[in-house]
Amino acid sequence: MDEQITEPQQQSETSGADLVDIEKNKVMGILAYILFLIPMLAAKESKFAMYHANQGLVLFLCMVTISIAGGVIPIIGHLLIPLGQLGGLILIVMGIINASKGEMKPLPLIGGITLLK
Repeated sequence: MDEQITEPQQQSETSGADLVDIEKNKVMGILAYILFLIPMLAAKESKFAMYHANQGLVLFLCMVTISIAGGVIPIIGHLLIPLGQLGGLILIVMGIINASKGEMKPLPLIGGITLLK
């Protein structure tokens, strides 16, 4: 039996971004859910950071839309705004956890929307 030791893969199987990019830009991925502009400006060459910046931008736009719609709709708005904010907070935490684990996993409901390439 002649076994050869192979080097670890340079590309994550689930994410498509290389492992060096993920390790180098985990902080940018986490920041994308707090201020999506930071990774867009500081790490625009990183596939990992831009993926999470896209998720953060889409989440931000959805939360703004829910807040505006809740303000316009009289009675339902009083329920819509707090529920939308709670849902947004849950998605922010999920995104931060995914970024800190080095995963490029789409968020529920909004994960399929791509605004940034």
